[in-house]
Amino acid sequence: MFVVTGATGNVGRELVRSLATDGARVTATSRGITADQVPDGVRPVRADLTDAGSLREAFEGADALFLQNGGPSAHLIDPQEIVATAKAAGVTRIVLLSSQGVATRPGSASHGVVARAVEDAVRESDAHWTILRPGGFHSNSLAWAGAVRSARTVAAPFGDVGLPLIDPADIAEAAAAVLRDGGPGGRVIELTGPALVTPREQAGAIGAALGEPVRFVDLPRAEAREQMLRFMPEEVVETTLGILGEPVGAELRAGLGVQDVLGRPPRTFADWARRHADLFRGTGTGTGTGAGAGAGA
Repeated sequence: MFVVTGATGNVGRELVRSLATDGARVTATSRGITADQVPDGVRPVRADLTDAGSLREAFEGADALFLQNGGPSAHLIDPQEIVATAKAAGVTRIVLLSSQGVATRPGSASHGVVARAVEDAVRESDAHWTILRPGGFHSNSLAWAGAVRSARTVAAPFGDVGLPLIDPADIAEAAAAVLRDGGPGGRVIELTGPALVTPREQAGAIGAALGEPVRFVDLPRAEAREQMLRFMPEEVVETTLGILGEPVGAELRAGLGVQDVLGRPPRTFADWARRHADLFRGTGTGTGTGAGAGAGA
């Protein structure tokens, strides 16, 4: 049986669907998960990575685990206790969704240090493990959805700086392949999209998916920082702005991992935008900067 943590997130939701479609037994877990959020036949269990004890029911009877690194709450989790709980339940295979920042921003508490602690706990376990390190997600552009719906506008900093953003569905498919087939253990697999894409190009792709223009506004760094501080800690804001505005060489490598694992190229942002165009239609409110596009979510 497979257990998927973070099962209502951008990657976890797709992974649960993929495994269930193949007829696998799946337990899907997140803090507030309900039966109507999972496919028929999938067992939903409410659990919280910040409370390893709450995971015992979810892990019961499982032999393979898809583990999120905790995301925004990563600093609150005890990775050693989570791994020990999985081992006690009989889990022998772990696929960890980590972050490219472990390698590219090792000194960053938000993107490197905490995620490395989770990786270390998995590495030191007795499990057959694989670590996935994606870059920024296509879905981070949903931060712009309200402004696109209400004003057909995207406002973001560093409009002409491109990053090799990846489709969460590609990450999910890669995770499903590794969970199902195992393969050699002890692997770290970086996952990035097929090409560098800038915020300005993303706005254009969203407009093309909608069939009408979406205006791009290049937001000054200071203004973007001020907006981001309303909902992100300062250290996270500074690291994210660094990735978006001054990516290091390793953060610019496109086309990593997906071809090797799935035997096909990664999907483009334009493809993601077409599949999710309905989320940008209609009317709504919001002025998101989309500044999270440099980190997975």
